[in-house]
Amino acid sequence: MTDIEKKEQYAPYISISRDEWKTLNGALNFSLSDEDISKLNALNEPLNLAEIQEVYFPLSHLLNIHIDFAKKLYEAENGYLNSGRKRSPFIIGIAGSVAAGKSTTARVLQKVLSLWPEKPRVALVTTDGFLYPNKVLEQRSIMNRKGFPESYDTKRLINFLADVKAGKEHLEVPIYSHLEYDIIPNRVQEIHNPDVVIVEGINVLQVNLSEKHQGPQVFVSDFFDYSIYVHANEKNLLEWYISRFKQLQRTAFQNPSSYFHRYATLSEQEAIAIAANIWDLINKPNLIKNILPTRFRANLILEKGSHHFVKGVKLRKV
Repeated sequence: MTDIEKKEQYAPYISISRDEWKTLNGALNFSLSDEDISKLNALNEPLNLAEIQEVYFPLSHLLNIHIDFAKKLYEAENGYLNSGRKRSPFIIGIAGSVAAGKSTTARVLQKVLSLWPEKPRVALVTTDGFLYPNKVLEQRSIMNRKGFPESYDTKRLINFLADVKAGKEHLEVPIYSHLEYDIIPNRVQEIHNPDVVIVEGINVLQVNLSEKHQGPQVFVSDFFDYSIYVHANEKNLLEWYISRFKQLQRTAFQNPSSYFHRYATLSEQEAIAIAANIWDLINKPNLIKNILPTRFRANLILEKGSHHFVKGVKLRKV
């Protein structure tokens, strides 16, 4: 056995190339129209049928293996306890940097998982809804740290996940407006009796241990049955972030109601400079300190190449 083979044998993850990964879809052949794909696509993120078939069909197959075994474990434990308790929804966490494509991954998974013969009810929740309102962030002088761990109402998010695991049939999630860059007062996303809940956000795998904290501590990821990290190198992330900022400047920022309307008339060079500055001051420090260190806490890592398409997968060994 070579040194490389020995290293791979004892590594916590199995590295799988895209060519190998795409053969693991379990002969899935869901039908998706061009309209379906366009609804799943995100701003400045390419998505095509090949990406869905070669990356997300195999991932859906793998997740259904885990969902099926979770169901069997539930039935066995229920029999052991002689209990009639309701089965809890299966929770999937999706983490990764700003501009990595987490939202697209979450939307595609929601769609593909819902196409299985059992037609499970798959809910998608973004942790943006659990950001503190701007008023609170301003009171705490952390408006420029939106997206950092301290900008989230983590207690409310954990209470929500506890309700999911408790089998609560009707759930409500605050709604965040990217146009207004704030929580929308008195509006909620309603979720009814889900089978699967996907929780997407940059912070979902963070533990943020505090020296001041005493006693037991519960983390968001404690509620996950499976976790995914969407990874790309920083050079690509910065390029994608700037590209997205420029496209938003031509579209959403033109709306007078947009929080970022002040950027609508910037020249291209000015827009690039502003986006790069935001990245360096906010997104890069958050990535390096809080997000990237959580990558190897995930069950599976989707590794993206320079064109936003997945080039390989790392799967944690069971």
